[in-house]
Amino acid sequence: MKKTLILGASTNPSRYSNLAAHRLVEHGHPIVNVGMKLGEVAGVPIEMPETIHHDLDTITLYLGPDNQIPYYDYILKSKPDRIIFNPGTENPELEELATAQGIQCAEACTLVLLATGQY
Repeated sequence: MKKTLILGASTNPSRYSNLAAHRLVEHGHPIVNVGMKLGEVAGVPIEMPETIHHDLDTITLYLGPDNQIPYYDYILKSKPDRIIFNPGTENPELEELATAQGIQCAEACTLVLLATGQY
């Protein structure tokens, strides 16, 4: 199973990050929810971006490129195996920084990857 940090987690059930949290858990992947508002999604609390998690397989992004900038250090210090840039989150600058550190980057949709068995 691939431990996944959801950056941009939301308690709003109409947000894709919320749906992704539920689907990841349904597929047996442990998750870490990180967002700006405390709450709980898929039975996992939303935490502030303070604790660096070093045991991540994936960070899946649900923040637009401009909103990612304050999290560059947080993302890169976590050293995930990969970063998924979901639709609307594509960011060549962050992708270049991550690739330079050996982090695999994918412009893909977490929900589609899960639904097609490619996650």
